[in-house]
Amino acid sequence: MSSSTHINFKQYLASAKPAGAAIPVGLQDLLTAVVDTCSTLSHEVAQGALIGLLSSAGTGNVQGEVQQKLDIIANDLLIEGVQGCKSLAGLASEEMELPVPVQGTGDYLLLFDPLDGSSNIDVNVSIGTIFSVLKKQDPNVPLQTADFLLSGRHQVAAGYVVYGPQTTIALTLGDGVVMFTLNKVTGEFLLIKDSVKIAHSTKEFAINMSNMRHWADPVRRYVEECLAGVSGARDKDFNMRWIASMVADVHRVLSRGGVFMYPWDQREPHKPGKLRLMYEANPMSFLVEQAGGASTNGTDLIMDLQPTDLHERVSVMLGSKEEIDRIQHYHS
Repeated sequence: MSSSTHINFKQYLASAKPAGAAIPVGLQDLLTAVVDTCSTLSHEVAQGALIGLLSSAGTGNVQGEVQQKLDIIANDLLIEGVQGCKSLAGLASEEMELPVPVQGTGDYLLLFDPLDGSSNIDVNVSIGTIFSVLKKQDPNVPLQTADFLLSGRHQVAAGYVVYGPQTTIALTLGDGVVMFTLNKVTGEFLLIKDSVKIAHSTKEFAINMSNMRHWADPVRRYVEECLAGVSGARDKDFNMRWIASMVADVHRVLSRGGVFMYPWDQREPHKPGKLRLMYEANPMSFLVEQAGGASTNGTDLIMDLQPTDLHERVSVMLGSKEEIDRIQHYHS
């Protein structure tokens, strides 16, 4: 199929009618600004060492993690790319402690992880940008952190851009999941899948096995049963995958099914998990649910969690519904 038979991202937003209604123009403008910025960022990522963007920046983010040069560049590009959107009331980033008000007069809120998996930059493994859009509950009061502390059920849009062999977007507006791939000749993102579905069952899981001794018993039980294969309780062989880049691992789940797990472990028992609820877990859970999968922290659905902090962490297990139901059953 030639690229001329595909519709581009802007055309899709203009014509799509999730839940029977047209996408508000303000939301179209915001999503277009995000995606246009990610197109620029894709070019920066691809240049890498050629323009001196690899290696650590020598700084730390609000969580105390070492920042890569591209972390900072991606964060600055996204802020610059969206701050002119009149429909945007404010934004929050994994890389910044506090939200940033913008000049817009609208009521949309943008949250993003500017460059997920950035520890993989130097080894040329897929990384990506994750984003989530909320509606400000009271547009008439000044922006405050509490405006962002809404459960995942309040998301009006979410997605990611994965910078790999192709630069691809996965997007949900609450009515299924669609994917677009960047045509690097024209600079357009073209629709490649209009109804992404995750198979209910799977024979593939992704987890960092080096942490097995630190996991809670339900997670260890699930993984041990997968490893036992046809001779164990599951009566089938499983493949294991682990990229150490959430956006790449979830893209594989959306593309061919499977389970991704980043569970709580006892090394930092006071922390409920490693991944960020607002910037990673919620948008990815929205996508996975809209594709027919499920997402849990072990006891509750991720999308039902009420956040109490902008940088709150959470245990995440998501993917094929039958497997997630089993994992949640083991926790109960």
